[in-house]
Amino acid sequence: MRIDPKELSKYQAYKLLISALIPRPIALVSTINEFGVVNVAPFSFFGGVSSKPPVIYISIDRKRDGDKKDTLKNIELNGDFVVNIVTEEIAEKMNICAVDFPYGISEAEIAGLTPVKSEIVKSPRILESPINLECKVVKIIEIGDSPNSVVFGEIVMFHVKDEIFEDEAVNPKKLKVVGRLGGNFYTFVDNVFEMKRLSYDEYKKIYGLSD
Repeated sequence: MRIDPKELSKYQAYKLLISALIPRPIALVSTINEFGVVNVAPFSFFGGVSSKPPVIYISIDRKRDGDKKDTLKNIELNGDFVVNIVTEEIAEKMNICAVDFPYGISEAEIAGLTPVKSEIVKSPRILESPINLECKVVKIIEIGDSPNSVVFGEIVMFHVKDEIFEDEAVNPKKLKVVGRLGGNFYTFVDNVFEMKRLSYDEYKKIYGLSD
């Protein structure tokens, strides 16, 4: 089947894209507005950009009425945000935070999540998440007709729970992270396997290749 994206509506293109790009990590983004109200919202158009400095991106679409989402408004206001990684323990609370509540209502309070003070940025982090990434905005670019605002943030502080941190990295078997699929579908990353990446010299030796 061939599908020309130019022939698809925005909704059709979105539905196809999110069902094909799976699984996706979920950034539960916490920000704060000018009145001190904490906003928490999930985004799965999210990923890494570079490691030195550590930079990530999140892509934020507009609301149905074309207005900016609360997360974007707060990011533009303060120049920072926190990404909280979603695990099995807080999956249902994350889903509550996806509701389009009116501006000024705290999703954290409704979902039963606990905001705690960050070390560097103004936006709070979420206590129940085992990984928090304090981020300062590097750049915001707009893409598309809606448009989508792609926010690039430099991680200025990592917070990782001791029990999942081993050998200078996060142990994926202990994290129990949640992945986003298409529609209302999600997945638990609980079936982990390992494949060693060979060096070129190892590959030549195993497969009998010569230069």
